[in-house]
Amino acid sequence: MGPERRLPVLERTAVVAVVLVWAAVSAPAQQTDYVIGPQDVMTITVWGQETLNGKFAVEADGTFTFPLIGRVQAGGLTLRALEAELRGRLADGFFTRPQVSVAVEQYRSQRVFVVGEVRSPGPYPLTGDMTLIEALARAGSTQASAGEVAVIVRPAAGTAVAGPVIPGGAAGVEGDDARGAEVIKVDIRDLEKGVLGQNVRLRDGDTVFIPRAATIFVFGQVRNPGEYAIKSDTSVLQALSLAGGVTDRGSTNRIKIVRLVDGTKKEIGARLTDLLHAGDTVIVQERFF
Repeated sequence: MGPERRLPVLERTAVVAVVLVWAAVSAPAQQTDYVIGPQDVMTITVWGQETLNGKFAVEADGTFTFPLIGRVQAGGLTLRALEAELRGRLADGFFTRPQVSVAVEQYRSQRVFVVGEVRSPGPYPLTGDMTLIEALARAGSTQASAGEVAVIVRPAAGTAVAGPVIPGGAAGVEGDDARGAEVIKVDIRDLEKGVLGQNVRLRDGDTVFIPRAATIFVFGQVRNPGEYAIKSDTSVLQALSLAGGVTDRGSTNRIKIVRLVDGTKKEIGARLTDLLHAGDTVIVQERFF
């Protein structure tokens, strides 16, 4: 049997940051330009007219019934546009300058997909001004095996999305056609550092894909040989640390890297400060005496 495959538990400050941010936004955020769709449930308040206040579900045709005025077309309208529509119709023979407030009670018409190296992948309702951090929080945050880049795939306008769109494929896009999709790449390390410009606001149908981290293999005279996740700036010394360090019989002056170059395996003498590539195999040899 080959060596046990291991992916070390990498400390990610993003997990803490995500939890804190999510706690702060646990109440549904309202966005003024949210576009209402079928199955959304809205809370409508007409100030000073308590009998008109309540929760109203949008039906499959995009309409709902409101007291006094009957059927109202809500599908395709923003919250502020619906408020204006209700004010206009209530002012037409019922009230003088009515004040109307519309908020979303339950988001059901729009969703995003979070897949890849997260704890709970799947579809999630698009709520308010949902951002990348909030979506990752809902998916339980990234796993230790996650890479350094989050990929957001945004289908072209008018494309019907039935499932997640994975980079390099078109799974989930109607007609298996992902042409015209926008791909946005976000450095997860920047999110960890609090660079809010990387906290992309999501849209209906977006897929957030967290790829698996690049890995290397460390063999020979190390305490825990196996496979390890690395970052783009991982050195030979850091790789040895991931593998538990060099044994008493190992030599830090006799390390080689086996690397695939243009389809051919090459052995490279390594120094502790050398940076590693994805797929490298680091071999620590025995000391001469």
